[in-house]
Amino acid sequence: MYLTRFRINTARVGARRLLSSPQRMHAAVMSSFAEIPAPAGQGPRVLWRIDQDSPTATHLHIVSPAKPDLTHLVEQVGWPQTGRWETFDYGPFLDRLAAGQRWAFRLTANPVHTARRRDDEPTKITAHVGVRHQMGWLLQRQDNAGFRVIEKASEHQLVPERDRHELVVRNRRELAFTKAGQGKPVTLVSVTFDGRLEVTDPAVLRRTLTHGLGKAKGYGCGLMTLVKA
Repeated sequence: MYLTRFRINTARVGARRLLSSPQRMHAAVMSSFAEIPAPAGQGPRVLWRIDQDSPTATHLHIVSPAKPDLTHLVEQVGWPQTGRWETFDYGPFLDRLAAGQRWAFRLTANPVHTARRRDDEPTKITAHVGVRHQMGWLLQRQDNAGFRVIEKASEHQLVPERDRHELVVRNRRELAFTKAGQGKPVTLVSVTFDGRLEVTDPAVLRRTLTHGLGKAKGYGCGLMTLVKA
């Protein structure tokens, strides 16, 4: 597995066009591989995420089973004379994960649930729109994802029982686009979670980091990364 980081030059028209469309970004990411990556559901997959920490610091992160070649992105949305990308062998880091370790994490995800307005209606997938429910979505999945979000000491909770975890939600985005051959637009909500976690099951967490968490993985959701807490 490989982890790649590429800085996008947001001053370029092509960059703004790419950032406005998860479909175009997904196509650009997949064009980074000479061989077609394994289909979803069969082993590790290609995951990507856009981090926009400031107007001048926008990065594309990719986790992939094969090493990507981002030459086309450098030429189209980077700095062709001076810009490059960084690709790291992800395997050694994944192998060193152990129960009890604590890490800061970032995850962009598509928190959804199934609901219906009346008993006689079929259920449909619906986005969680409130921060409390979006946090609840992640907390419900942590055990099966190999980690637990660290709880704050009671004296550090600003709102008792509603501020228990070292977790924030930001960068809420509503995306709408039309897929080729489909008249009805695709709509989804993505949010970014920043927080701290403790590893509970290293093998399961490795799968989460390489297979993604939640839905809409083809549109920049599902990629979790860890850094030293």
